[in-house]
Amino acid sequence: MRFEYNIEAGNFTKAGDASSSFKKILKQLNVDPQIIKRIVVSLYEGEVNIVAHANGGKVICEVDTKRVNIQLIDVGPGIPDIEKAMQAGYSTASAKVREMGFGAGMGLVNIQRCVNKMDIESAPGKGTKLFMEIHLRPDEKFKAPPESPESHGV
Repeated sequence: MRFEYNIEAGNFTKAGDASSSFKKILKQLNVDPQIIKRIVVSLYEGEVNIVAHANGGKVICEVDTKRVNIQLIDVGPGIPDIEKAMQAGYSTASAKVREMGFGAGMGLVNIQRCVNKMDIESAPGKGTKLFMEIHLRPDEKFKAPPESPESHGV
């Protein structure tokens, strides 16, 4: 099954609509609640990144019996230094975004904590593609790191 959602740039009132909608689908499919939480947290963080940093984008969610694959594709400035962007607390968010309570530099970190696999393709001026895979069955290889004081859930 495949689901697509458009993400509007700068519209924080709609940030989370895709993750909320996809959460309802996952519940209807009787996905384990702990796995739903991981999926929704990672998807929400990705949505907020598109809203805050890009000129819009889209989310593609694909579900099969073993996994959920999510792609977040934005039309934005790209990430000049992915390694730096993966550091907890590093943020390029504007002052306006920070004033609204976003831009703490934990989005990509929280995503990485919630998924089984993650890959980022980005270049300055080319936008960003974020790929995530979450297994639908409990996986001994997945061990969530302890919550850090900076992390937050949905």
